Amino acid sequence: MRRETRRHHDLEVWRDAIDLVAVVYRASASFPPDERFGLTAQIRRAAVSVPSNIAEGSARRSRAELLHFLYVARGSLSEVETQVQIARRLLMLGDDDDLDEALDKVFAKLGGLINSLKVKKDAS
Repeated sequence: MRRETRRHHDLEVWRDAIDLVAVVYRASASFPPDERFGLTAQIRRAAVSVPSNIAEGSARRSRAELLHFLYVARGSLSEVETQVQIARRLLMLGDDDDLDEALDKVFAKLGGLINSLKVKKDAS
């Protein structure tokens, strides 16, 4: 059986956001066991929300709906970045270049996609 390619599969930002989820899961695996239902769950949930919202927006019918879900994804990405800072402040997470690079990459690509869609929207 051949799988259908979904629109979001073609988006580099979605693929990078999937990579970010994997990095977040690896980084949070070392959090203390008593944080399993606290910061560990919260940072993972926020990370999963990023590609999920990109995918949902891509499945919508209008550019306005796509933009809405991209903004939601950017909000979730900001949550992840904030939770990383909290984990570092609590000494649960050290410097992690892979995590920082993944966050920066997704922030940049998501911002670029949002800006390009806003320009197209304003031009029409």
